[in-house]
Amino acid sequence: MAGCGSSCGTKESQQAAAAQQELAINRSLGKIKNKILVMSGKGGVGKSTVSVNLALGLAKLGYQVGLMDVDIHGPDVVRMLNMTGTLEPPKNPDDLVPPLKYNDNLKVVSLEYLMRDRDEAIIWRGPLKIQAIRQFISDMDWGELDYLIIDAPPGTGDEPLSVAQTIPHVKAVVVTTPQKVALADVRKSINFCKTVKVEIVGVVENMSGLVCPHCHETVNIFKSGGGEALARELDLPFLGKVPMDPMVVMAGDDGTPYLSSDQDSPAIRAFDKVVRAIETRLPAVKGAAAVSLNMAPSSQGACACGGSCPSQAQK
Repeated sequence: MAGCGSSCGTKESQQAAAAQQELAINRSLGKIKNKILVMSGKGGVGKSTVSVNLALGLAKLGYQVGLMDVDIHGPDVVRMLNMTGTLEPPKNPDDLVPPLKYNDNLKVVSLEYLMRDRDEAIIWRGPLKIQAIRQFISDMDWGELDYLIIDAPPGTGDEPLSVAQTIPHVKAVVVTTPQKVALADVRKSINFCKTVKVEIVGVVENMSGLVCPHCHETVNIFKSGGGEALARELDLPFLGKVPMDPMVVMAGDDGTPYLSSDQDSPAIRAFDKVVRAIETRLPAVKGAAAVSLNMAPSSQGACACGGSCPSQAQK
């Protein structure tokens, strides 16, 4: 067309590149059975902890699992897993980029994986974040997966919206804490899912009580049951309560999340029930059996933490 100049050629090349990327995204997603977006309307509810341990729990059950960290400004997944590898460019420029491998069953992709300096601040506007998320799917060699767990930042902004628009049939796990303030923000996430037509797998109530480091009983110092009540009110599946556990904090800082070990505690047992509930609702194979979602009961005793504490008895 006369007078078009180089701008027409540039526009056509951009459209061709976008179409090629769309094909790559569809090809990659076609090999993934279940896509799960872990989200919350509020920060500080332990959403990344839930994402990491959900991925580990499913991987321990023998499933092929991918963990994609789309928290662009605060990616923590690779640190929580103590993964130190960096991007290895493929030998052929047209080949897919291999994700980090935590073990034979778990692959991980995070923006930190692509950065030379992991302490560098990411100062990006929406379009760059959207493109990064699309490339996490189109350019990475995920292979055949039973589950892809997607850890989103808090809120209902660019990242969860990009996931909802890029990944057809993605489903959401909504994480909350029992307090009313957190529940008010989580309602926004639930309404977000309704607006963009993302099915909600269920609600997880995290930090539901505290596990005493001495007697290992659970005490409801920060309330309990708010997430369960919200799920009941909105007619959503309730996946379970996970109490706060000092082991979780230490394990996250050490890069050894608690579901990567064979240790036992109320939090580990509770989270195992959450993993089993998701496996039941989103089976990778036919015939998965239902699992009870009841937490181990807490007890009251002489210890100030709510149980009969051996360390106190020794004093």
